[in-house]
Amino acid sequence: MNEEKLLLEKVEGLGEDIIKRLKEMGIETALDLAVCLPDELLDIVGGNRSGAAYLINQARIHLVKNGIINEGFITAKEVLERRKKIRYCTTGSRALDGLLGGGIETAAVTEVYGAYSSGKSQLCHTLSVLCQLPPEERGLGGGAIYIDTEGGFRAERVREIAIARGLEPDTILKNILYARVYNVPHLEFIIRSLGAYIRKHGIKLIIVDSIIGLFRSEFIGREFLSERQQRLNIMISKLRNIAEMYDIAVVITNQVQTSPNIIIGDPNVPAGGNILSHGSTYRIYLRRLGKYRIATIIDSPYHPFSEVKFLITEAGISDE
Repeated sequence: MNEEKLLLEKVEGLGEDIIKRLKEMGIETALDLAVCLPDELLDIVGGNRSGAAYLINQARIHLVKNGIINEGFITAKEVLERRKKIRYCTTGSRALDGLLGGGIETAAVTEVYGAYSSGKSQLCHTLSVLCQLPPEERGLGGGAIYIDTEGGFRAERVREIAIARGLEPDTILKNILYARVYNVPHLEFIIRSLGAYIRKHGIKLIIVDSIIGLFRSEFIGREFLSERQQRLNIMISKLRNIAEMYDIAVVITNQVQTSPNIIIGDPNVPAGGNILSHGSTYRIYLRRLGKYRIATIIDSPYHPFSEVKFLITEAGISDE
């Protein structure tokens, strides 16, 4: 990708003051600006929503003119041809890969939710290793960004998985960028700044573990529900735009809450409400059953409802 064509200074309609404020908030290129949402941009440049939308549109027009992105209608046949170019990252389990049609998909947001010890973070640790495998070995051939909101990341576990799979652990560890995030504004800033790291470090996978934890602890009470959902919506929409624009895989983990309306069956439902259900491309429910973990496809544009079982071993996510 031509870095010069991505310069904010090349976008028409951006003054020096706006460019300075954008860069201070982690928006460094026209592509970063193009994946923004108007409400997100308002907090940075001020003004009104239509003015923010204008700046985003100017960035997209610039990218279209320079052949970096496409704009307008295409045929369904062209969509199908593009879909054939989608890449998949193995989860480490052929059963789970089969459930997902090949693995974790690029240009999509895959949400994994479940109760404590259901295997969410273990899956994330495994993916951060396996995404570095070359495509011919069912990897994505690039590094990972691991955004940790709950303090659950363990570099020792990554090292163990790498060694168990015959990989050079130090190389694997160097290709994972880690960020410990402590509050919602910090998380928003990190996600807003992802573009620069994706380009500089050849990132092919972004992990947010978990997407909802900080929101649940900081926005307590019904009076804050509307703001919480609005900011969560901006975040998940931004991640989806990043996945599509950069053609990378995005995995987010989510917590569960008990629904009092469910009397018969599993009372656990994903937290976050309709915002996350609509924002995620795929939703996978993990639960523990003895030594096994069970993965169930809950929502997908084309996968049928189905489930498989897998194990967690020294090598991470595995089959028997």
